[in-house]
Amino acid sequence: MRVEIKKDQTVQSTYVEICCKDITREESKLKTYIENYRTGIKASENGETHIVALNEILYIESVDKKTFIYTEGKVLGSDKRLYELEGILDKRDFFRCSKSVIINLSKVVKLKPEITRNIMATLSNGEVVVVSRRYAAELKKMLGIGD
Repeated sequence: MRVEIKKDQTVQSTYVEICCKDITREESKLKTYIENYRTGIKASENGETHIVALNEILYIESVDKKTFIYTEGKVLGSDKRLYELEGILDKRDFFRCSKSVIINLSKVVKLKPEITRNIMATLSNGEVVVVSRRYAAELKKMLGIGD
């Protein structure tokens, strides 16, 4: 893939154009990522709609087919499924740590391995989230920590 940035004084606002032979899954994912860059995720609380900035998210959890977004001071609901949010979020910043939870890696302050091969991830607000053993090896690889 070739990437170019062109400066054009006649352009009123920045736009991105993707040129490709065929529209594949990769191109569609790239489009989704670009569309959501520097934006937030729509969520609701008490009937009000909020746009949650990605850097404010501690983790996202699915419980009983409902999706919740956790920030420092709020728990908001989302109409999107966990897998839909996972497709939007940057894989370098967000990590699927169990079947029902995605964590913001920039909010992880401590990791503690358990005897069960799970990892306990402490977030910046002191809350602890379990990284299941199924995802533990991938997390260690991402963070460059070995066994």
